[in-house]
Amino acid sequence: MGVGLKVNGVVLHAEATGPSGAPAIVFSNSLGTDFRIWDPLLPHLPGGWRVIRYDKRGHGLSEMPTAPWSIEDLADDLAALIEAYGAGPAVVVGLSVGGLIAQGLAARHPQLTRAIVLCDTGAKIGSDSIWNPRIEAVETDGVEAIAGATMERWFTPAFRADAERLTPWHAMMARTPARGYATTARAIRDTDYRAATAKLTLPAMAICGEADGATPPELVRQTAALIPGCPFHIIENAGHIPCVEQPAALGALISDFVMGL
Repeated sequence: MGVGLKVNGVVLHAEATGPSGAPAIVFSNSLGTDFRIWDPLLPHLPGGWRVIRYDKRGHGLSEMPTAPWSIEDLADDLAALIEAYGAGPAVVVGLSVGGLIAQGLAARHPQLTRAIVLCDTGAKIGSDSIWNPRIEAVETDGVEAIAGATMERWFTPAFRADAERLTPWHAMMARTPARGYATTARAIRDTDYRAATAKLTLPAMAICGEADGATPPELVRQTAALIPGCPFHIIENAGHIPCVEQPAALGALISDFVMGL
């Protein structure tokens, strides 16, 4: 059962499992999701680790401040959360915007960041021409207005053809608060970490679903190339959310990586 923790001036909904004194893996999820996105992955993670998941501000059961926020704010939220749990330095697994948050954390709070796993993300994601129409649609008609098109980027055709598998994730995104989505989308639009990420020297790994329509493999590959020694892996038969579509394959990669640290 998750709890509310006030960190960095905002109440975040978070959950920690595993031994309190064990090394920690912290998961930061994608735009339009809450931390349940990691549920299918949990059985495939290595034993003996503390696993921390949370909803970023404006998502899930976390607080939505009235003022706009940036990726730097979200990275500082995560830093304060890691400190609140006494879990640093942690391995941080970031999916999509969560990957931007992981890069921001590593640059701004290196003492809290043991390693990063950049999953279906980039150092610069999208452009004004992509984000502005999406933000306008959400602010006019709600997140439901873009949910169908988003599922096409998130999941392969085979996954989308199975309504029982697809429906819960479609519903999760569609029920995201419009302001939480739009404010975070603006933060993504306005972030370019290519220079900052090129200065990182910590252990890192990059992963992408082969059919990712949001952050295509080449974008993730280019981001991996910014970090010395960062391997890049493609997961077959997966789109933008491999923790849902191919959790065993993603779990194997994460397990190999963290056990080698």
